[in-house]
Amino acid sequence: MVSIRRATADDAATVHGLLRELAEHQSQGAAITVSVDRMEELLRRPEITYLIAERDGRAIGYVSWLERVSLWSGGDYLALDDLYVRAGERGHGVGERLMRAVSAASDGRVIRWEVAESNVAAQRFYQRIGAGLVAKKICRWQEVESHAAGEP
Repeated sequence: MVSIRRATADDAATVHGLLRELAEHQSQGAAITVSVDRMEELLRRPEITYLIAERDGRAIGYVSWLERVSLWSGGDYLALDDLYVRAGERGHGVGERLMRAVSAASDGRVIRWEVAESNVAAQRFYQRIGAGLVAKKICRWQEVESHAAGEP
């Protein structure tokens, strides 16, 4: 039987392990720089939520989100960060149960997230549960100081 519960700071190592698995699954393991201690701090923040899916007390997946506000509408929404189900558990409804749990927690607020263009399986899953897909490009910018290179 699968149960879903909110992660607490005591679950930091479990959440960190699942996060690392997801990153490795997406060939982005090097991108994970958060420590277990920092994850413990993050799990204490009220605007951050992780739900863990467990089978017989073993974590098999999670979904995470942050509470945000849209400056266009003035309304609050949930910014889904990750949805991950371990390989052996996929195809058994765990992902859908996690998404339904997010929906229940949203209290009618919009839920927004990103999915890689190349992740066609995830796109099919999201469409199957009724999500609309909007094409958009994601921009990232992290200005790096160049003073060390002798530039002004």
